[in-house]
Order: sequence, then structure tokens, then C-alpha cells
Amino acid sequence: MKISEVIGIDVSKLVVDVRIHCNQMYCQVKNSSKSFKKMVKWCFKNSPHPDGEIIFVFEHTGLYSHNLAVYLTEQKIPFHMVPGLEIKRSLGIARGKDDKVDATKIARYGYRLREEIRPYRMPSQEVESLKRLLSLRERLVKHRSGFKVSYKEQKRVLVQKENKTLFETQEKMIKYLSKQIDKVEKEMSSIVKSHERLKRQYDLITGITSVGPQTALSIIAFTAGFTKFKNSRKFASYCGIAPFPNTSGTSLKGRPKVSHLANKKIKSLLDQCAKNAIIHNHEMKIYYDKRLDEGKQKMSTINVVRNKLLARIFAVITRNTPYVNTMKYAA
Repeated sequence: MKISEVIGIDVSKLVVDVRIHCNQMYCQVKNSSKSFKKMVKWCFKNSPHPDGEIIFVFEHTGLYSHNLAVYLTEQKIPFHMVPGLEIKRSLGIARGKDDKVDATKIARYGYRLREEIRPYRMPSQEVESLKRLLSLRERLVKHRSGFKVSYKEQKRVLVQKENKTLFETQEKMIKYLSKQIDKVEKEMSSIVKSHERLKRQYDLITGITSVGPQTALSIIAFTAGFTKFKNSRKFASYCGIAPFPNTSGTSLKGRPKVSHLANKKIKSLLDQCAKNAIIHNHEMKIYYDKRLDEGKQKMSTINVVRNKLLARIFAVITRNTPYVNTMKYAA
């Protein structure tokens, strides 16, 4: 796609601020589907370039930008969603905050990178539903854990007869949250089973030793069914487990490090899988012990195991064949 014009959009809860880059024309409309139609018409009318050479660029702001992305997808209008941090870091030091100025910055960002950016493809409805349910499950688990910790400590210290309401209420909350977590997990399972491709991916991933259901669902959701990332290395970078060089000239020659910019949830899940694999997977245990005997650091070795598991996940998906543990066939 040839891009001659970039429309920068700053999305907020109630309104969207729109800036046409080439002539710097500006407008503001409500954040609603009806207003999006007027906005697109205004942009096409006021831009000096053909409609087919225009792309809309805006930040990924979760729920606030979702309706705009859905509308543009339905109308088959090219757009590109960018993480806010990427735009912020690409434009240097900023002072103050103004939506109108932000729309201008986004338009400038898109125009600078017009030869590199590609139109965004919305994930399938099933994948979007999985992401929302995973987020909900995470919140429910967090609340349940909070109640469990406080309940355990209070039960250890306080007299139960004197605090009957306190204990009964927390017990009911823990049971209720557990019930809701089960309900969410069943809904996610139902979504996966109803979609042939997602079910196949889920079965292939969970067929790898030490990779559980929640890890499989999270990876499927955040890779949009393995369409967003070309290989395991790119996804490892997104998760924050890919090591990068840490050198500068002749004065700084440190060990490779992982970046703190990461999807911490998936990183945590892969960490659990790696530690589980070291305990229960004979091959990984041998590899882990060998590296420690060689004087390698414990955490760097665990990170290598994370990457090995992730590479296996992408391998079985690419080949579309189950993982085979060759270790058990070794003499």
C-alpha cells in the first residue's frame, strides 16, 4: 500500500481528536460509531490525497480505541494501532499534555514511518473474547488470593467464635470467587473447542511437557492465534525473555540482559512452566544441572529453559504436528 497521507487520532474516553498531517487541519468528534462516519468523510474530503493512499494512525488504548478499530475494519479503511510508549519515545522530550497536540504528534509519527507501517488486522472475535476473559480471570484470582491470605492470617490469630461474621463472609467470598473462576475457565474452554484452528493450537501446545492450559490460552490470545508474531524470538522479545547485548564501546562489556519492557503476565507463566520443566522433565533437568555445573547463573539458565519451551511451542504450531519427546527413545 502506498501511503501519502497520515491521519493522526488521539483517542480518549468521550472524544477523539483528529489531525490531517499534510495540511494540519483539525477536528474533534465524539467517540461513537455515528461520529466515526462523519470523521472519515471529513478526512477524505479535506485531504489533498486519494482515499486509497490515506492511513489512520492512533494509540492502542484498550476499550477506548476498540470501537474505532472495529468501525474502520468493517469499512475496510486502512489503519495502524501503536503502543503509546512507542510514540512517546519516538518524538523526544514533551512538556505538558494536550489532546490536540497529541493528535499532531501521532500524525507526525505515522508520516515519518509511512514506508514501514502496515495496516493493522483485527484479531478474530474468538481471540478478542479469550483476551477479555483471561483479564477477568486474572482479576478474580487476584481478589481470591487476597481473601485467602487475610483469612488464613486472621484464623491463626483471632478467636473464631468472637469473629463469626468476619470468617463466614470471607469463606463465602472465596467460594463465590472460585465458582466464578471456574465459570470463566469453562467459557474459555468452550470458545476454544468451538473453533477448529484454536482447538488444534491448544492441543498442540498443551501436548508439550510442563506447558499448562492457562499458558496455552494466554499465548494463543496474545499472538492472535499465531498471526501477530513471525517466530518465537519476536514473541520472546514481547514477553521480556529474549536476552539483548549490554555493551558500549570499550568501557561497558556486561552480560546480555532481558528488557523490562514486557508482557509480565506471559513472562510469569513461562517462568512457572520453566521451573516445572526443570523438576519434571528429565531432559530439561539434565540441561539445567549441566549449565549450573559449568558455573552458569541460575536465573540465566531458567531464562534459557523459558526460551526453549517457547521455541517448542512455535515449532509445533509451524509444523502442525505434536511434540515428540526424543529423550525417551535415546539409548
